[in-house]
Amino acid sequence: MVLGGSLCISASAVFVKLSGTSAGTAAFFRCAIALLVLVPLALAERRTAGPRSWRLRRLDLAAGLSLGLDYVFWAAAIHNVGASIATVVINIQVVIFPLLARAFTRTPVPRRFVVAVPVMLLGVALASGAVGAPAEGGNPGAGAAFGLIAGFGYAGYLFLMRLGGGQGHTAGPVCTSTAAAAIAAALIGGAWTGVDISLDVHAWGWLTALALIGQVLAWLVMTPALPRLAPSVGAALLLLQPVMALALGVAVGERPTVSQLAGCVLVVLVVWGVGRRRGARAKARMPLRPYGRGKRSA
Repeated sequence: MVLGGSLCISASAVFVKLSGTSAGTAAFFRCAIALLVLVPLALAERRTAGPRSWRLRRLDLAAGLSLGLDYVFWAAAIHNVGASIATVVINIQVVIFPLLARAFTRTPVPRRFVVAVPVMLLGVALASGAVGAPAEGGNPGAGAAFGLIAGFGYAGYLFLMRLGGGQGHTAGPVCTSTAAAAIAAALIGGAWTGVDISLDVHAWGWLTALALIGQVLAWLVMTPALPRLAPSVGAALLLLQPVMALALGVAVGERPTVSQLAGCVLVVLVVWGVGRRRGARAKARMPLRPYGRGKRSA
């Protein structure tokens, strides 16, 4: 489920670029259009699952404000370093997310993850062009700075949604956080780049795809899945977004340099290593089930 959601988020970077809209416009309408679908789904869920507690709704609201910050600065990063590379840079969240879980919920951070962090950061630096050769026409300094801010917002969203996850609700939390993100995007994006409503049909089409795929589908799939994973594993799996985004970026004409490709490969290898070790350890702890109908075999 996390990988499926990651694919949707990876595609959303390309949608932002193809829309040709400003950072504030893309961030705001990504959320505003999504609410047209999420509000009916949340109301239907409320009738079947009951109301969500105010304590959890406060977490959803806080998560949405963090997400709005992420969306504005991520869109700005896309305009400076491209869709594929911006998706790599934003994954600085892989460092921040487990640390937030450690600080606020005392969730242990595996030693292998701590060892992998410097390698992940090197891969992100190479991919952004901050180290090595950036792609022509790019602005790696601004792109890296915007991606770093977006990464903090993204990590805050993932942490808060994981903290308030479960409880029999999926559409409700996504709807509440999306509404809060729309407000944050309107305030931050409106003050910075402005929010343009006089768009052509081409731009509206890509923004609609961004909202339905990158917001509605992505988070309806990922919200119930992330609480079932350890913070370090969930954050590492989300790092597969750069691979998908890189392929989609190349498909729309982006041409990363050799050093940027090397950074993406490095990130993927670290993700594979962390996930593989975690899976092997979990499998080793799994108790063996006896054969037969409830009778323990010899």
